[in-house]
Amino acid sequence: MTIRLGLFDSGIGGLTVLRRILERHGAVPVTYLGDTARVPYGSRSPSEIRSIAAEVVAWLRAQQVSTVVMACNTTNALARDVTEGQAGVPVVGLIGAAAALVSEQRVGVLATPATVASGAYRESIEALHPGTLVVQQACPDFVPLIEAGDLRSDELREAAIRYLQPLLEASVDSVVLGCTHYPLLVPLLANLLPPHMRLIDPAVAVATQLDAFLGQPLPGSQNQPLSLEAAHFCVTKDPQGFAERATAWLGQRPCVDLVNLQP
Repeated sequence: MTIRLGLFDSGIGGLTVLRRILERHGAVPVTYLGDTARVPYGSRSPSEIRSIAAEVVAWLRAQQVSTVVMACNTTNALARDVTEGQAGVPVVGLIGAAAALVSEQRVGVLATPATVASGAYRESIEALHPGTLVVQQACPDFVPLIEAGDLRSDELREAAIRYLQPLLEASVDSVVLGCTHYPLLVPLLANLLPPHMRLIDPAVAVATQLDAFLGQPLPGSQNQPLSLEAAHFCVTKDPQGFAERATAWLGQRPCVDLVNLQP
């Protein structure tokens, strides 16, 4: 089968995963689906999320992708089994990858309400690192505010201060960015946290895991400009708005197609 990655998320968050992959592996053929008609996933019920995952993966399968990357923590937490059952190809997820990056004994997790309620991050981290204190914080306002496009808004800063407070009170030493939208907030979060507190981006580990499918990166390839020449971007609503919001993160404006996931 020809190599083509299939990434999906509810919106622009999964672009943080895509960027890490392209930085490590160059112009990999990839189909990216942003299900913008149903963003955010994190406030939906488990049954809704599982149904959405089945629909999204069926669409990706029709695009003949060779590997599915779950660039959404919420579906990873609640529908990994659905994705693996539907995909028919290897599936790479975020939560186990993030747990493998943890080395501290006191860890905070920022995630969507659905991901926190699932307990997936706590279970994964405790399984790999018994005795670790895991403090989870649901952040319902983050994704809608990020998708609105103003990463410097007072409302976003106030939400960040509110969500970080329990982690600071628990004296955690690292914070897992348990939603792919949240790496877009790294400058804000780093400004609000003590210098010693490490921010963990699961996408870094996912890009490394893909070495098994894409091969080891060539020497010097990680210093090349980001290339979107082999990437196909699709959304289920507002392609122009998605392209505008994506430009700041990708460094260039992508061409985006509007698609219908229904057969």
